[in-house]
Amino acid sequence: MEYYPEVVQVIPTEDYKVYIYFDDGSIKLFDASSLLEKGEFQRLKDKKFFMERCTVLNGTLAWDVSGNYDETTCLDLDPLVLYQTCPDVDEPEWLIKQSEDKSIK
Repeated sequence: MEYYPEVVQVIPTEDYKVYIYFDDGSIKLFDASSLLEKGEFQRLKDKKFFMERCTVLNGTLAWDVSGNYDETTCLDLDPLVLYQTCPDVDEPEWLIKQSEDKSIK
């Protein structure tokens, strides 16, 4: 049986990129700026919407359009395409520092 990746966590950034954590432990970086001019994805131009609605639905990177985590109305991307086309990256250092700072307080 061939591996079919599943997204377990996503972390959006202010520059329209998303760190995607897969169930095999790999981390990929998706540049969503290429979507901003395409159909329904144009709503992602609103940076607040992009950041706040970025989530995991249907086992992949998605944006919760309705605001109630409805898997049938979200904007989602094929996890296999993301896994195969996005570059591998290390865990973002800023995320580790942010987590450490929160645990100190």
